[in-house]
Amino acid sequence: IPDASPVTTGEGDWPLILAGGSACLNPEPMHAFFDAFFIGEGEEAILEIVRTWVDARRAGLSRRNALLRLAQIEGVYVPAFYEATYREDDTLYEVRSTQYAVRNPVTKRIVPVLPPPLTKFIVPFIDTVHNRAAIEIQRGCTRGCRFCQAGMIYRPVRERPVEEVLAAVEGIMRDTGFEEVSFLSLSSSDYSRIGDLVREVVARYSDEKLSIGLPSLRIESFSVELMEQLERGRRRSGFTFAPEAATDRLRDVINKPIATAALLETAREVYRRGWPTIKLYFMIGHPTQTLEDVQAIADLAHQVRRIGFQVLGKKSGVRVGVSTLVPKPHTPFQWAPLADEATIREQIGLLERQLRGPGLEFSWNNPRETLIEAVLS
Repeated sequence: IPDASPVTTGEGDWPLILAGGSACLNPEPMHAFFDAFFIGEGEEAILEIVRTWVDARRAGLSRRNALLRLAQIEGVYVPAFYEATYREDDTLYEVRSTQYAVRNPVTKRIVPVLPPPLTKFIVPFIDTVHNRAAIEIQRGCTRGCRFCQAGMIYRPVRERPVEEVLAAVEGIMRDTGFEEVSFLSLSSSDYSRIGDLVREVVARYSDEKLSIGLPSLRIESFSVELMEQLERGRRRSGFTFAPEAATDRLRDVINKPIATAALLETAREVYRRGWPTIKLYFMIGHPTQTLEDVQAIADLAHQVRRIGFQVLGKKSGVRVGVSTLVPKPHTPFQWAPLADEATIREQIGLLERQLRGPGLEFSWNNPRETLIEAVLS
């Protein structure tokens, strides 16, 4: 930061260690490693935090007093000024402030109106995994899947106006040279004007080989009309669907009611329009999940594969990705136990054996990494 010379206060010239993002809605597991956490959405608060810290350093305040200033910003939690108490089962009971001058409780910061999206990205000159531009068209979700932290903590739902998204696409095309734009949302097809948006982008940029990505589509709300609009672009990528579970019973448990017949019919329509690959994402470790529910994942993938072979022949394919449920804070499943490692490995082993053959790809999360994620969560 220009002109923000560090001030020696006798406490050591240590950097400010600050964390933010969705993981910080439950900061206590990592409280000993951070000076401060930001709770909520940071577009507005990041400027307040930086300016407050710089002003405190320029004024020569002690580290403690500088942190006190930060703690007065809405959404900022400084663990040193709070005391946590726990129940007998070691679950968190209460966090109370020990300083009169800080907020109690710390409340989540919400951006009421989404600011205009960024258009001047740093463009890599090597190939990267996500080598495309991204525009968040909507924040929040009303579906209420019981495992989904993002769907709970990013409420209320807010949409960017179509005109604002179109202006961002224009700026990205002008300033970056990306040939793919991804419209981000927890559920892109729940955006109220997704059809209008796709039609307008395709009409404006189809001659420039612009590819449109909709990375999170609801099977039940994804329309043939929308696919036909996307088909007008010159580049096609695979379609991704996330049933999360493969049986009607388990989908009811997780509150994601998607009929298998609707999924298979949508898969047929996707293949009929020439997209060669369908990606299916599932989770294992759901409450009440059995090996029969896991076997149903493989059965459903094979059903989709047979449809692809009927429509497109050998060039069609199915990619199955499986992750393990890590119960997240602020969700209905927050107190559900993490499946034990032996159970997870048994389920992965079953899918490894079942998801083999031409046109099938299978990937999964390492159970040890899942354990680390659970501890941090």
